[in-house]
Amino acid sequence: MKETPLSNCERRFLLRAIEEKKRLDGRQTYDYRSIRISFGTDYGCCIVELGKTRVLGQVSCELVSPKLNRATEGILFFNLELSQMAAPAFEPSRQSDLLVKLNRLLERCLRNSKCIDTESLCVVAGEKVWQIRVDLHLLNHDGNIIDAASIAAIVALCHFRRPDVSVQGNEVTLYTPEERDPVPLSIHHMPICASFAFFQQGTYLLVDPNEREERVMDGLLVIAMNKHREICTIQSSGGIMLLKDQVLRCTKIAGVKVAEITELIQKALENDRKVRKEGGKCGFAESIANQRITAFKMEKAPIDTSDVGEKAEEIIAEAEPPSEVVCNPVLRTPGTAQVGEGIENSWGDLGDSEKEDEDGDSDEAAVLDGLKMDTGIEISNHGNQDAPIVLSDSEEEEMIILDPDKYMKKNTNHQHKTSSSAK
Repeated sequence: MKETPLSNCERRFLLRAIEEKKRLDGRQTYDYRSIRISFGTDYGCCIVELGKTRVLGQVSCELVSPKLNRATEGILFFNLELSQMAAPAFEPSRQSDLLVKLNRLLERCLRNSKCIDTESLCVVAGEKVWQIRVDLHLLNHDGNIIDAASIAAIVALCHFRRPDVSVQGNEVTLYTPEERDPVPLSIHHMPICASFAFFQQGTYLLVDPNEREERVMDGLLVIAMNKHREICTIQSSGGIMLLKDQVLRCTKIAGVKVAEITELIQKALENDRKVRKEGGKCGFAESIANQRITAFKMEKAPIDTSDVGEKAEEIIAEAEPPSEVVCNPVLRTPGTAQVGEGIENSWGDLGDSEKEDEDGDSDEAAVLDGLKMDTGIEISNHGNQDAPIVLSDSEEEEMIILDPDKYMKKNTNHQHKTSSSAK
């Protein structure tokens, strides 16, 4: 699945904000996102959160044969995985160019910088050495993967403990954690990567770019450094030309940021060591319960609920009592009643139907009178509505033309009366 490209409007908006020294998350130009470190129940397992970018680190060890050209040195192996859980654009079936570049950068940063004493991993020269494997899984992608991965890798290595061994002749004895305490790794220094994004051909610079800022950047400079300001590796990508002053400025910024991150890592390791020594709860389950693991955590404001009962009583006492409302029946018309303040009946009074019948009869009489005045036809109705209407042939035709319904009604009633009298 290909990555969804940014629209032109969004791209112009991001570049315009960078020109005005503004960022979407409210940070300044040289600010890092918040870093959170949590440890699992086992040694060597940790989760590092750099803003919303989250990386899981796990360290494992195994006794293997050493390399032929390095018979007295252990083996250090790094493996970074980009799953579709982190971002839909990642394809797990094959290694992308981004994944290959990140793995090589991690190896140069941690293994080639000799941050771990590999000779201390040797058990029997030329026969048995420790192979340390660091697996990194990207859980959520929001930019700057290399910085989060380097922090997770060094934290997992510092937190890891390998089993203790003893050698008697050619026999190697491996002890469980219950028999002997595990042994930590010998770490000389802690190299950490710091990323710098350049925009407008190097005119503007941002530290720790997020995912959207990485889409519009022209180039990226990664500097791996330890707290002693020793540069472990430098890598530039994007095809931009940087001046010497720009690189020197980035190294000074990286020295400050790496020192702060190293101090944070040491505090996290020390706190975890104290908790395990005191026998307290530790692990991801405890971190989830305390909301230390989620990257979408919202800070809760402290609320004092000690005097809630007293305040509630004061509010009730000061409030006015509700007015007593008695619903009396309302007689709209005889035979009906209404309770409450509802809408008046739209059907009107019950006598309206009788009035309509009377109005219908008067209308019928008015029609007949009008017919008499217009045609000069004399209608004889001796007090009986069912009496026949005596009309001549010409008058009958005019009657049918002027009011056919009235004529048919009278004619039908007359025929009905005649058939009844004949029977």
